[in-house]
Amino acid sequence: MYKIKLIPPAQRDLDKLKGKIFEQVKRKIIILATNPRPHGCEKLTRSEGYRVRIRNLRILYRVDDRRREVIIYRVRHRGDVYR
Repeated sequence: MYKIKLIPPAQRDLDKLKGKIFEQVKRKIIILATNPRPHGCEKLTRSEGYRVRIRNLRILYRVDDRRREVIIYRVRHRGDVYR
């Protein structure tokens, strides 16, 4: 089991979500605690880390296997997340 860490920008991104989309993101984050590299995740090429898609949103995160942590650093719309 991995520990989930949200850095402040990711927490602010999550605070903006409401309703059904928030629940979908929350479920996906819980899945990352048990499997940090689930089917459908992609390794990012420009920066270290991974990406998981939920509709038009992207969760960007890093995995620290030694500490068993998943560090989520952004949860944004696909058009804004890589800027």
